[in-house]
Amino acid sequence: MVKYVIQASRYNAPMKLLLLLILFIPFLAHAQTGVVTGTVRDRNTQEPLIGVSVQVLDSQLGSVSDESGRFRIESIPVGSYTIQSSYVGYQSSIKYNVSVTAGNIQILNFEMAPATSQLQQVEVVSNRSQSASVADLVTPLSVQSLSAEEIRSNPGGNFDISKVVQVLPGVATNGTGGGGRNDLIIRGGAPSENVYYLDGIEIPLINHFTTQGSAGGATGILNVSFIEDLKLSSSAFDARYDNALASVFEFRQRSGNPERFSGNVRLSGSEFATTLEGPLSTKTTYLVSARRSYLQFLFKLLDLPIRPNYWDFQYKVDHKIDDKTSLSFIGVGAIDEFSFGVPRNSTPENEYILRSVPLNNQWNYTSGVSLKRLVNDGYLNVALSRNEFNIDLEKSEAAEVEGEKKLTLKSTSRETENKLRLDVNKYKNGIRYSYGVAGQYVQFKNDIFSVIRKELRDEAGNLTQPGVTINYNGGVDFLRYGAFGQVSSSVLDNRLGLSFGLRTDMNSFTEEGKNPLKTLSPRLAVSYLLSDKWTLNASSGIYYKLQTYTVLGFQENGNYVNRSADYTRSIHYVLGTEFLPRPDLRFTLEGFYKGYSNYPVSLRDGISLANQGGDFGSIGNEAVSTTGKGRAYGAEFYLQKKLTGTVFSVFSYTYVVSEFAGLDGQYISSAWDYRHLVSGLLGKKLPRNWEFGAKYRYAGGAPATPFNLEASQRNYASLGVGILDYTRLNSERLRAFNQLDVRIDKKWNFERITLDLFLDVANVLVSKTPGFDRYTFQRNADNTGFATTDNAPLRSDGSNAIPVILKNDDGNPVPTLGFIVEF
Repeated sequence: MVKYVIQASRYNAPMKLLLLLILFIPFLAHAQTGVVTGTVRDRNTQEPLIGVSVQVLDSQLGSVSDESGRFRIESIPVGSYTIQSSYVGYQSSIKYNVSVTAGNIQILNFEMAPATSQLQQVEVVSNRSQSASVADLVTPLSVQSLSAEEIRSNPGGNFDISKVVQVLPGVATNGTGGGGRNDLIIRGGAPSENVYYLDGIEIPLINHFTTQGSAGGATGILNVSFIEDLKLSSSAFDARYDNALASVFEFRQRSGNPERFSGNVRLSGSEFATTLEGPLSTKTTYLVSARRSYLQFLFKLLDLPIRPNYWDFQYKVDHKIDDKTSLSFIGVGAIDEFSFGVPRNSTPENEYILRSVPLNNQWNYTSGVSLKRLVNDGYLNVALSRNEFNIDLEKSEAAEVEGEKKLTLKSTSRETENKLRLDVNKYKNGIRYSYGVAGQYVQFKNDIFSVIRKELRDEAGNLTQPGVTINYNGGVDFLRYGAFGQVSSSVLDNRLGLSFGLRTDMNSFTEEGKNPLKTLSPRLAVSYLLSDKWTLNASSGIYYKLQTYTVLGFQENGNYVNRSADYTRSIHYVLGTEFLPRPDLRFTLEGFYKGYSNYPVSLRDGISLANQGGDFGSIGNEAVSTTGKGRAYGAEFYLQKKLTGTVFSVFSYTYVVSEFAGLDGQYISSAWDYRHLVSGLLGKKLPRNWEFGAKYRYAGGAPATPFNLEASQRNYASLGVGILDYTRLNSERLRAFNQLDVRIDKKWNFERITLDLFLDVANVLVSKTPGFDRYTFQRNADNTGFATTDNAPLRSDGSNAIPVILKNDDGNPVPTLGFIVEF
């Protein structure tokens, strides 16, 4: 797919109004104060804590939590602060880079862990708690986190969480290989190996224009105004999470403003978004948002032939039934429409886009309700949710042959999941344990016609290429269910932390899906406290993933040919260390190895499906053999400096090798084998409410597969794309990718209103973005058709065409000027 779908923000007419407002705003703004409120709870039992001291560091401002665990700090001068909660018998907790404005109330939620009874160990553990360290079950191994402010102010992120996480170690996207997409590749694993949870409810999709059978897409769906924090686990997964091979993303949403109606409005060069929140009663709050893109108008202005258009919606309602029971209703959805327009000026690139990209219309939603009930020594969660994903694809032949243009792709597919999850979480005598069960009812429908290769004959009528077509209308419905248990504790005077988990998953569709021993997945994590600054960590685990619904539902002659498919298996080994020289500074160094087995391999092409998922459309509609294998290994270094004073920063370097084998059993570089990943982020708080941020990314050249020139020439007229030579799969590499993004914010505070004017420029150095070559045919001089070697009409087999290879290395800066009004 073309990179233009992502690079979507340009100056436009509404921005002229901003420039006029800037001249007058400084005369209206004056000094203001803000409010910080929230709750404090025991991290293990979720019980509210009474009498906790919550202080704004380096000031005299503070508060004490009440009988409901709530606190409120008023009259805080606008700015960025570090806020700490302290309580006898508990490790203190710190929130860095808390932005206080006159517009919205800042809502913070503290979760505090009990301290040990030994005085010496209290000092050691307490020193570590007042740091940038990630609070996790026992070990911080392979876990990174981002706060709400770090997500919001990320340069080049354009309020897109999938772009924001690229500063973390081990994270790459298909955009670093020239695809301009949000395919998250974690430690060399495919995008389909990640799972996403929003307040404990799984959301299968987090991107617009997603690829069916994968998880990537064009731009993010989630509203960053809802997100309180994000935790990314790239190994040592908690046993409560199923189907994860590469990572688990946990998005935690904040609650709505409990005191008054408020919200924000955001307008930029590509979209308009609004978020509203407030109390419905003394026990109920709400958050609701909607976003509308107007990329179709910008793309028309830029004379691009594609017209992407999307909406997204999100809501959260929290209700407190009583002191021990609460309900949360959440929902997120998107509508994506993709069409074409005739460009004013035809170029080879525009002609290629018109012929290579299918029409892509889709919608999806996730809606759920979760109940949390405090019980003795812990709490239980019950979550009920439903998600649906519908995608329609359509594409015609690239060239009119003898006046006729036929469909080569027409697909309507829908995936529906109804899920119920129960987990019990306890903490007693220094031991934390949890257990639970989950079940879901799956419905998958697929009506697809797809020409893989068109039947071709020579002038004598002899068959020169047999046709290959997928054509079926069917569906499948089945049950998925599983159970887990996890236990963790600390021994040896609380210096050695141990965590052990076990889960199994089953289903009613595949041949061996009901055998719990086939997916028995143990995992063990160990953390040893060498000193108050050094920790040594290690983990190992076995993880399983069910094949995608497109694979399971695929039919030939009315038969489900992939019913014997096994769960994909991955075993992880990780060893690392964490160094905390001072409270705001964190270093981690980790080495990792992931071994894959039972990976799906295409029987048609002989290659691993680990190489697919980096384009728009759908993958997995084919017969596979789950005999593939793979491996990903490497090391990563991470430095995180939290905001103290005026500067915060992040730096990471990852060396990763990602290799998978097809039917021949030979390891070759996968599509995600970038080898070297570097990212850096620097933020600076300036006087008078100015902020500056810069983000740099580097990735080694992405593997590339050359075209099969003979097959491409035969099939381009019908398919509109070149045919890759899989005998030379990923035998070449693109140039390395590098990009610098910058962002400048200026805030003005009024009475209960804050205006944030921002300029975000992606690729400010105009670096060339390496992309994969494009195969096409040369057009004639007046652009009425394809040029031919004999000046005759183009033959169906392309034998008289003039092939052209288009280079794909655009390097345009992408400025986004916009504003946010908080009220």
